Amino acid sequence: GGGQKTFRALLAVPAAGREERGDGGRISASAPPLAGGSPPVERGIFWSRELEEQVPPGFAAEEAAAWLAAARAARVSSLERGGCGRSSNRLARLSDGSRACVRYGINPEQIQGEALSYHLAGVLGMQERLPPMALALVEARGRQWEPVRDELRGSHWAEGAVVSLTRWVDNLTAVVAPAPWGAESGAGRRLQPLSAGELGGLPPEQLVELVQWSDLILFDYLTANFDRLVSNLFSLQWDPRVMRRATSNLLRAPDGGLVFLDNEAGLVHGYRLLAMWDPYNEPLLRSVCVFREGTARRVAELHRRRSAAAELRRRYRAREPLWARLGFLSERQAELLQARVDFVHRHIAHCRAQ
Repeated sequence: GGGQKTFRALLAVPAAGREERGDGGRISASAPPLAGGSPPVERGIFWSRELEEQVPPGFAAEEAAAWLAAARAARVSSLERGGCGRSSNRLARLSDGSRACVRYGINPEQIQGEALSYHLAGVLGMQERLPPMALALVEARGRQWEPVRDELRGSHWAEGAVVSLTRWVDNLTAVVAPAPWGAESGAGRRLQPLSAGELGGLPPEQLVELVQWSDLILFDYLTANFDRLVSNLFSLQWDPRVMRRATSNLLRAPDGGLVFLDNEAGLVHGYRLLAMWDPYNEPLLRSVCVFREGTARRVAELHRRRSAAAELRRRYRAREPLWARLGFLSERQAELLQARVDFVHRHIAHCRAQ
């Protein structure tokens, strides 16, 4: 894939105190109070409101909209190699002074997956975790690209190709998977639960990170994105230390907020490869039994109305002027999205029943 690569690894959540349990490896829902006296989990399965209020805000909707409008209107002043993943991508400096990663997919479905994943995050109420992203049309003689006509010639990008522009974010650092998905997860090739005692004893900053991880794992299941934690789990078969290393396409902002980068494997590419990756994606989802209440509520609505694809289409068409260049999900892909929403809804109901 390839997100921004200027980072250093940080420490994972400590694994001390974890114990084997026969509950499928879920995060425990019953935990002692936080240091301040309030429990981290409410009503058995929801992160507490107090804890959610401590989650860094990420990319605010107004800020994202302003950047997207500016980026679409700006010219590309320069294109540089490096810092944005694969060799076909470029770091663009825009005439408004901002920078953006320009991703040129190996095939159009990767750019389509990037765009649709971004807007599905909006449907789910977690778009603030993804950097603002817009589509752009490569036209060497067009106004937007005219200043970099020579650089385009050397890029081997096809005239008329659709690329994605993702806002560049400074000072991001690597993220190592915390327990129960972290360092010891490979011991028996099964995900370990996060014990009640460990959840209650964790410092607030680590609990705040777990709140974001619960959204990330749910999001990656819905999109069938295998190019993040799932690819690390897959690599355990030949690299037993892989979970101690940085998680692919996931970085941390200076304020502690997680940034979900490079989602081009989602929804389209990932849906073609379900048979290969769902043996890792499903256990990962089942390892989570504590959720943000707002996320669970949105999943319940999409399940009740059977409207996942319709709401994604409506948002995509309303907010992305170039949506028609890439098209939308096929009927089969739309059915798969709804089926995965339904699966998540049943899993949340199962957690509630426990």
